[in-house]
Amino acid sequence: MPGSADDSRSDTTPATASSKLARRPGVVWLLALLIVPLVLTTLLVAWKGEGLRAASADDRDTGSTEAQATSTPVPSTPAQSSPAQTTASDERTIAPFAVRRTGSTFTVQAVVRDQAAKETVLADVNSLLPEGTEFVDQVSVDEATGLPSTMALSALVRALSAAKGDASVSYDGSTVTLSGQVADQATKATAARAAAKAAPGAVIANQLRVPGTGKPPVSEACRTFETRLARLMSRNKIVFLSGTALVNEASRPSLPRAAALIRSCPTARIEIAGHTDNLGDPATSKPLSQRRADTAKATLVRLGIPADRLISRGYGELLPLASNRTAAGRIANRRVEIRVP
Repeated sequence: MPGSADDSRSDTTPATASSKLARRPGVVWLLALLIVPLVLTTLLVAWKGEGLRAASADDRDTGSTEAQATSTPVPSTPAQSSPAQTTASDERTIAPFAVRRTGSTFTVQAVVRDQAAKETVLADVNSLLPEGTEFVDQVSVDEATGLPSTMALSALVRALSAAKGDASVSYDGSTVTLSGQVADQATKATAARAAAKAAPGAVIANQLRVPGTGKPPVSEACRTFETRLARLMSRNKIVFLSGTALVNEASRPSLPRAAALIRSCPTARIEIAGHTDNLGDPATSKPLSQRRADTAKATLVRLGIPADRLISRGYGELLPLASNRTAAGRIANRRVEIRVP
């Protein structure tokens, strides 16, 4: 019949369209379920990455302007509360020690951290002492207060074993005092460096004498100069802003005070030692420490100290004064030390 074909088309065509419409939302929702989580995950990862990069850039001794910007507010930020809680556990208290040579008797009084360290010290002493020397062993073991380095103690023993007559090195908890007579200036300097390593942060009062060479008598000001300088610098730190050769606000009076003391002994030569923390690129740490030493030297020259009396050296991050695991320790390590070489 003529109308039957039209009727059939009019029935089937809408049915086909409606079935397609019914299927399309299923495909769209499936794609949405796959794509939306991927987009959200990508945004979350990017956001976290920015946060990690921002955190790692904070407090870095690299020389960048960003590091300079973050260094100034350090004392007032809440993060500074943690160093006060952790420093006590990070920094060990070193027990007093003494190494003495009196006549033919050699005494080592010290605390080391374990039995193996004690045996190492005793072996070094026995190998260094000349025949006929009586050794008095007063070495004990305590992990909490023992010396951080038996090498430093052995170096002190080596220096005193070569001493001319009686000599001693003693640490009372704040000052290492070296006294007596040694063979030459090199031995005197070696003993002072070993003392500094044995008691990090202590004042080094190096009163070791070297046999006279016919020079005029040393004045009282010059005889006590090294001890006075060490005490002055222990109370007047020279600390720098992170990543820069700029002295921080609290340290600005320290260089004029050092210059005044240096003028009291016109013959003394001075080493200016620059240091950094360990957070920057090791390749840039030594140049940064040298710039800090050079800056301090230039300031002392402007204050009237002859340049030929001053030696500036950068040591990078090799000789930390405090633990680099705390913000307070890292600030302390961004420093210059002024001492007798």
